[in-house]
Amino acid sequence: MARIRIMVSRHSAFYSPLIATIAGGFLKEEGLEADYSAATPERPIGKALAEGAADCAQAAVSYAWGPLEKGQPSDIVHFAQINARDGFFLAARAPDPGFRWDRLAGRKLLVDHGAQPLAMFKYACHRMGLDYGAIQSLDRGGVEAIDRAFRAGEADYVHQQGPAPQQLEKDGAGHVVASVGAAIGPVAFSSLCARRPWLETNTARAFMRAYRKARAWVIGSPAQEVAKAEAPFFKAVDAEVLAATIAAYQKLGCWEPEVRIARALYEVSLDVFLHSGLITRRHPYEQVVVAPPG
Repeated sequence: MARIRIMVSRHSAFYSPLIATIAGGFLKEEGLEADYSAATPERPIGKALAEGAADCAQAAVSYAWGPLEKGQPSDIVHFAQINARDGFFLAARAPDPGFRWDRLAGRKLLVDHGAQPLAMFKYACHRMGLDYGAIQSLDRGGVEAIDRAFRAGEADYVHQQGPAPQQLEKDGAGHVVASVGAAIGPVAFSSLCARRPWLETNTARAFMRAYRKARAWVIGSPAQEVAKAEAPFFKAVDAEVLAATIAAYQKLGCWEPEVRIARALYEVSLDVFLHSGLITRRHPYEQVVVAPPG
């Protein structure tokens, strides 16, 4: 059986359409066996793809803009959408069914300061009429450190990707009050990328067939069924929490049936990064995005 090396920038149920290509048996149906790994600071996505240590990866169209800002074009391109919404939530200490974003003003909030999560959060504040500068934004590093800090009593709110906030709810340590994805709306948040030569291979075409099937299955199946299949990838996550996370993303509309990266969603992502000053110009869609293989 042929092998395909898949790398992700983060391991999360948010990327269920990709995880399900393996967990749901769709790659195996195409005669492929996956090596699945997460990027590290020492081995980032771009380096692994460039050196041939990975065939395809989960990243975001924004990943291409750093090199382009420096005038460094790359043969790494984005060929399929994973998430068409931001996947982060805000959790509070207590339930707040009537939550409004202006309640964050003057309050302490543990914010994920990764480049894209922070840019999206700032843009969500902008969309909701809240000055980001009015928030006491705390940076505690990586996702585990953020979670530990909130559980230890730091801050009034926390900004996390699922299933972390759903686990807080399960443990009675926090309550989801808002979705960044709902505040921003459709956007090119995360996508699949690869080097151009790999996209011309039979393996790439087989992978794409599997991914289309897995994506449709994740969208249309009960969350509990998807969670059961993906459970081996989330051994430390409670089954109920995993299902609740997948259901939340299904309801939010993160996983649209269309696999192509829409130009309109790409343009919104440009708006987000320009708002935060992370890029200086609108990089052409054609330099970053290509059609799916096959």
